Amino acid sequence: MVDAIISELKMRRDYLEGVAVETIYFGGGTPSLLSADEIKRIIDTIYEYYSVGALREVTLEANPDDLDKNYLKSLSHSPVDRLSIGVQSFRDEDLQYMKRAHNASQADYAIKAAQDAGFSNLTIDLIYGTPGLTDAGWKQNLKQMGALSIPHFSAYALTVEEKTALHHNILHKKMAPVDPEQAAGQFELLMEQAEVMGYEQYEISNFAVPEMYAIHNTNYWSGLSYLGIGPSAHSFNGTKRSWNVANNALYTKGILEYHKPVFEEEQLTPVQHLNEYIMTSLRTMWGCDLDRVSRDWDSQFATQLEKGSHLFQEKKWMVQKGRTLVLTSAGKLFADRIAGELFAGEE
Repeated sequence: MVDAIISELKMRRDYLEGVAVETIYFGGGTPSLLSADEIKRIIDTIYEYYSVGALREVTLEANPDDLDKNYLKSLSHSPVDRLSIGVQSFRDEDLQYMKRAHNASQADYAIKAAQDAGFSNLTIDLIYGTPGLTDAGWKQNLKQMGALSIPHFSAYALTVEEKTALHHNILHKKMAPVDPEQAAGQFELLMEQAEVMGYEQYEISNFAVPEMYAIHNTNYWSGLSYLGIGPSAHSFNGTKRSWNVANNALYTKGILEYHKPVFEEEQLTPVQHLNEYIMTSLRTMWGCDLDRVSRDWDSQFATQLEKGSHLFQEKKWMVQKGRTLVLTSAGKLFADRIAGELFAGEE
């Protein structure tokens, strides 16, 4: 797999058309299964074939049970300067429900060990809406995270994917189902508590102390080009979106035997591109910039957007700050619905 990833990096070196790489993000699977030397091989290839003079952030996603002292020490000597730790919860009962491989004490240990190894730029994932997670328990999860001085975290409502063990067990009434009302209430609690704790909700699911926003994710929400390498990885160059085959064996065979990546792609129409901007920008605290819509698409679209926003402003779900549309806390509960109703239609 590492050989295939390195080969694909070489094959697609012209994809970004010389644009400087600002961020590198190891994610999408379990990259902490890689050794520090394997990670360094991949990064060295990026340094050799891409423009990295503007590199600002190198993130590695990691499972708590992978982060022992020796691994963290070796990582600290690599270019990785940010860790995203899949904590999910500091409560064993939640982790057992989600069938996670780690327990609460391992999550706590992983964070402290990472900090001891010199990683101050940390982010963790937390899940709410888990059956059995009371509001008091959710508050305790947030409190424990705050006590660990973590500068950034992402929080998501539990979703049950089809064809998973969790979905099967719920379907056969072996486990309790997810309650949407519980999840909505805990999302509101999340927003309240995060503000009290000094975190900014700079994107609906992402929170950071001031100026500690994830550069990689922020660039994505801003619509910048990115190159995805590896199975299932997605790429975007401003006009086309492509995605690699998900199957590991087919991916490596395509790269190593046929010397070309196996992927599909689609050309975005200007309206599709605009609608993606509406969707992503409204999720952020910076909002949807009507002047940018006028400049990059058409002033007519900006006029339609502004007019369409009036209903949501009346509902107190959205406010207009100058030429920018921003969701309120109440509106964030309906972000996808609001964006969908503001989408431009193809002529």
